[in-house]
Parts: sequence; C-alpha cells; structure tokens
Amino acid sequence: MSGELPVDPLALREEVKSKYRDVARNPNGEHHFHTGRPLARRLGYDAALVDSMPDAAVESFAGVANPFALRALDAGEKVVDAGSGGGFDCFVAAQQVGPTGKVVGIDMLPEMLDRSRTAAGLMGLEHVEFREGLLERIPVPDGWADVVISNGVINLCADKKEAFSELWRVMRPGGRLQFGDIANEKPVPAGALSDIDLWTG
Repeated sequence: MSGELPVDPLALREEVKSKYRDVARNPNGEHHFHTGRPLARRLGYDAALVDSMPDAAVESFAGVANPFALRALDAGEKVVDAGSGGGFDCFVAAQQVGPTGKVVGIDMLPEMLDRSRTAAGLMGLEHVEFREGLLERIPVPDGWADVVISNGVINLCADKKEAFSELWRVMRPGGRLQFGDIANEKPVPAGALSDIDLWTG
C-alpha cells in the first residue's frame, strides 16, 4: 500500500520528528505554528485548568483544536491520546476521568515522551502513562479505550487509512473518537501532495 501513498512515510516521519523535536527542546522558540498557554486559550480550553498546570505541562502544546469541546470525558473512562506530544491533552483528560480512569499517550518522539513523563511526575498523575509508538501501530490492546483523542496529528500521517484502522482497533465497541485536525476543502494538486515541506508546514 505504501507505494500508492503520495509521500514516503519514513521521509515524512523524519521531517515531522525534526520539527517537533525543536518544539520539545525549545518550546518558547520561534515556530511556524502557535504553542503553549496562548494557544490553549485561543482554542477554548478551561482557563482555570490550564492556569493550574506547571509550564512543563503546557509550553510544548501545539494542537489545532480542542477535542474536549466535542464532549467532556466521563469519570473512570480509559483514554488513548494518539500523538500526545508534550502531554497537554493527556493532562486535561486525566483531570476529567479522575483517578479511577486511565490515560495512555502515544508519541513517536523520545524528546516529547521525556517532557510529558516529567510533567506527569510533577503533577503526581499516576493514572497517566506515555508509550513510544506510531499512529499506524499503536501499542495498545484491541478494544481497550473508551475514548480515543487526537489533536493535529492524523494530518501528519502519510497512510491515513492505516492510522484510522488503528484508532478503531484500540477503541471498544461503542467507544468514541474525538479529534481535531486540519483538512482541505478543495482537491490538492499532485505536485503539492508529494511535497513533504507542505505536509509539515
């Protein structure tokens, strides 16, 4: 199937890693997208909750929407965050599901995983765990999650059919997918589809 994809998945992955590694290492630097507390405010996250978090939990946030605006999570639910980055959405989810729930963040970047694990430790969130993995191969058992969330990451996968197949696989029957992402309203020219810089820009 990868031969039919518009870009090489491995090359795209390396480009994505390069851009987001910089966000993990230098979250307050210059990036071509918004980050941190100002972005969380702009996207409508609960201000009191965001303000209560340490900088380490918020400053690398680089989402495109607020998946919790679709519906708040219920206490005790099990959640997978597909593409968890610095962990911000996992920390929001952890507050909503409470200590009887469980949140598993999945990210492919060791630098982001280090940052999110450190922040979870600072906040004492023992019901939040971070695992290294890809959206196309999520390290979670079949049907485990009540809810899968994702925020601006599916668009960065070359093989979206494979990514969505994995999102459905880890979700229990009757579970929910709550995600925010970037989509095009018009067809994209073939030349643009094969331009990795446009995928990550």
